[in-house]
Amino acid sequence: MDQETRDGGYPAAGPYDAGRGPAAGRRRGAWPAGLLLVVPTSVVVCRAADTDAVTPVPQLLAFLPWLLVPASVALLVALFARRRLLAAWAVAVLALTGWFVRPYDTGLTDDPPGPAVARVEVLTANLEFGGATDALIAAIGRERPGLVFVQECPAVCSEALASEVLRADYPYRRVVEADGAAGSAILSRYPLTPATGVRSVLGMPAAGARIAGRPVALQLAHPLPPVPGAVTDWRRELARLRDRAAAVTDRPSVVAGDFNATREHAAFRDLLEAGGLRDSARLAGASRTPSWPTALPRPLGAQIDHVLVSEDFSVRSARFLDLGATDHRALLVSLELHDVR
Repeated sequence: MDQETRDGGYPAAGPYDAGRGPAAGRRRGAWPAGLLLVVPTSVVVCRAADTDAVTPVPQLLAFLPWLLVPASVALLVALFARRRLLAAWAVAVLALTGWFVRPYDTGLTDDPPGPAVARVEVLTANLEFGGATDALIAAIGRERPGLVFVQECPAVCSEALASEVLRADYPYRRVVEADGAAGSAILSRYPLTPATGVRSVLGMPAAGARIAGRPVALQLAHPLPPVPGAVTDWRRELARLRDRAAAVTDRPSVVAGDFNATREHAAFRDLLEAGGLRDSARLAGASRTPSWPTALPRPLGAQIDHVLVSEDFSVRSARFLDLGATDHRALLVSLELHDVR
């Protein structure tokens, strides 16, 4: 009997078996880790470089916090595979992504810029082709905001908002009459004066309001979404909003609506900086509350609906409302207008 049989009856392994064993399995596991890191790395590098780049980066930037998931899985796989460089790559991606998506400080404890002269409630809602019109009217009745910004308000929606009851409560308005998603409206309890809206495919009206004797610039926002093939148009319309915001820094301003952008987008950050604007939800501690799409449960989704205000306003609260019959949540913010003269 040979030595193999005497030692237990099993064939002796050769000096090296490249296709079997734990080491080979770990080597094969390194490939999935590398693939999992490609997309998070590309997106977070663009975020660090302050660019929205090209498709699919603008779309993925909206969901930047959720790229922590594949990066975390990649780290675990790299550790199992005992690949130090791969693990270091995953740690770097996680650290950089975590830095960008860290919780923001709120501004609720900031010293106000001057004495408060008025409390202003602002509601913005995308109705998805008017589907949530009835729900919006009900929310207006409950919350009684002073300013309402409505997006995707076609003819049937516009007619409903012009009903006798709403006319009595909101006698001042600026409306873009259009079909489908292009219709929009600003409803106000405060006197309005006409202003030229931002040129765009979807309606973006503007107005001047008189609140507690102070002129306030109002601008509805609804640029095109950054879908593949329309990223250039999306960037162009956000740039026009940026230019409008920069042109009215001499008075209090409110820019509200569906921006189809989050704070992770460079074009949106440019708008904030140029107009000296602040994001109400961020100041109220709700910067990561998703507003779209409602088909995903919280906290999944992205916050693309915003109420941006100049430093003349302080923020008391921000709430996202589920209207139903629309893929957006409405945003209701409570502001105080301060006299900074």
